[in-house]
Formats: sequence, structure tokens, C-alpha cells
Amino acid sequence: MGKREVQEVNAGSMADIAFLLLIFFLVTTTMDTDSGLARLLPPPVEQEPEDTPPIKDRNVFTVLLNSKNQLLVKGKPMKVEELKDATKEFILNPTRDEKMPEFKEIEVDYFGVVEVSKGVISLQNDNGTQYQAYLMVQNELQRAYTEVRNELSRRKWSKAYADLEKDQQKAIRSIYPQRISEAEPKNIGK
Repeated sequence: MGKREVQEVNAGSMADIAFLLLIFFLVTTTMDTDSGLARLLPPPVEQEPEDTPPIKDRNVFTVLLNSKNQLLVKGKPMKVEELKDATKEFILNPTRDEKMPEFKEIEVDYFGVVEVSKGVISLQNDNGTQYQAYLMVQNELQRAYTEVRNELSRRKWSKAYADLEKDQQKAIRSIYPQRISEAEPKNIGK
């Protein structure tokens, strides 16, 4: 018996095949995109104006979220589920309560002269606040503005706010501007 020859496998095209597989998987794989809050950040302030008048306490709706994800609204504990309704009441101030925000009169297209709230929502969270809790609070504040705008839109045009023309939406935003001031996170207590 003679020696058997060992068959060789031609590996010359293996690199080409591996490269083609790599390209195939890179092209066909989908990547998840990060999603965040849809917020337009204000331009940087170069210098703070010195003659800024102070905001009255009654015009500020203070929302604090501590490191244990507990919500304090105007210094009192509140459940996140109650935040939307409390925010709507602050925005609308239907009884013109002296402890709620003041109003000023402005001229608005489609509406004429209307009263607009001077209210500002001040949102602050703790360094230890969970992101999920922060998003829940943000969503409730956004829901309050969305509902208030939808209610006015339905009364005036019998349509949802999202279905209005751009100039009609602008008019409603003039009446209910979204004024949410977010302070830098810090340690605000347990």
C-alpha cells in the first residue's frame, strides 16, 4: 500500500466569502435609534439682563422630583397621576384664585383680545432621580398642555389641535404658551 495523499481545501476564496458575509450583515442589520424628549433648547444667554423683574410666587408652579422619585408640587406631596389635572388647573385658573397665576390681555389672531396666564412651571429633579420617573413627570406636564389646547381647539373649530392649520395652532399656542423652566438637577432632599 502506498501513501495516501491528503486532499487540500482551497482556502483562497474564504477571505472573500467572509468579507461578503460581513458586508451583508452590516447592510441588513437595523440599529435602534435613541429616542428622547422632543424639546427645542433655547439659545445660550450671553449675559443676564439686570432689570429682569422678579416673578411672583403665585405665577410659579413648582414641581420637584426627589431622589426617591417622590413628587412635591408647590411643597405638597402629589401622585404623578394627579399632576396633569393640577397643572391644567394652574394653567387655566378658572376661578381666578388670588393664589393662582395672574393674567394679562393680549391680541391674538382668530380670538381678538384674550387673557393669557403669566404662569410658569418650574421643574426640578434630584441627581438621584430615575430617568423613568422624570419622563413620567414630563409626560404629565405635556399632557396637560395638550388637553388644554385640544379643548380650546374643539370649542373654536371643532377639531383637535393637531388637525388645525399652522396659523390656528400658533394662535392657540399664544393663548396657552408652554412655559416649563427646568433647573439643573441637584440634591434636593430625600
